[in-house]
Amino acid sequence: MPGASVILLNKPYGVLCQFTEAGSGRSTLADFVPVPDVYPAGRLDADSEGLVVLTSDGALQARITNPRSKLAKVYWAEVEGSPTREQQRALEAGIDLRDFVTAPAKARAIAAPSGLWPRDPPIRVRKAIPTA
Repeated sequence: MPGASVILLNKPYGVLCQFTEAGSGRSTLADFVPVPDVYPAGRLDADSEGLVVLTSDGALQARITNPRSKLAKVYWAEVEGSPTREQQRALEAGIDLRDFVTAPAKARAIAAPSGLWPRDPPIRVRKAIPTA
């Protein structure tokens, strides 16, 4: 699509991954992206932060979001505690969320990547329970 826009946004914690929110007073993408006619290709929860692709190219948006495209996505997640191999296998098999079962995922523990910005607020701070 000639003239299509693609914007990569590092969505902050607490921001809704949509452009409007009637009457809630919460921050939305509109507070960060003053570009008309772009839409997120996927979503992150308000409690999540990270890369969101916004585009005016409907075909690109569909390719990124449609499960039939089988486009791999990578997520770094900080969790409370130390995940067990059994929990990792559950992610790899797919999790039953009652409304649907998630697609199988590749999952592995990694060391905290260098260069990450400080999380505000932190995931959780407990002296006796680590995060991984």
